[in-house]
Amino acid sequence: MPLYSDWNAKINVISRKDMDNFYEHHVLHSLAIAKVQPFGTMAEILDVGTGGGFPGIPLAIMFPDAKFHLVDSIGKKIKVVQDVADQLQLANVRAEQVRAEQIKGEYDFIVSRAVTDLPQFVQWVRGKISSSRYHNLANGILYLKGGDLTAELAPFKKKVRTWDISDFFTEEYFQTKKVIHLPMR
Repeated sequence: MPLYSDWNAKINVISRKDMDNFYEHHVLHSLAIAKVQPFGTMAEILDVGTGGGFPGIPLAIMFPDAKFHLVDSIGKKIKVVQDVADQLQLANVRAEQVRAEQIKGEYDFIVSRAVTDLPQFVQWVRGKISSSRYHNLANGILYLKGGDLTAELAPFKKKVRTWDISDFFTEEYFQTKKVIHLPMR
């Protein structure tokens, strides 16, 4: 939190009113993905629309043997992510200012926190999932989102799986939040 507080005084990376809830709303929320799918050694994870580094930075701390590529189209946010990764000595994090559609390479999982609706997100990341599988879940998207997702998930109803984050964490903030898994191979 001290790193983010310092950066937040310079640029608004996290809503200033939300800094009091930093660990719950950002760190713990990010780690809900780990409750659904722990990442194995040498897993390749892409965090699209990482903003200040969520969910990628907390996941990179938790899984030091996995590789994390954190991307955002906004340069000042990537500057913060790179500095946080450097100061925490996270050798498994690479930060890059780039749009999702421009990324080359394949990943085991693509993670994100509600950067857009899921059908649009799928279009951005199509073709970026590796066919090699090393985890319990099939390679694909692990997406954090809240609210009524019925219409948004309808196009994927046969493939998508959801977990209520409130099953993992009891804080009221998580009552409507979910981890969504969409296999992409």
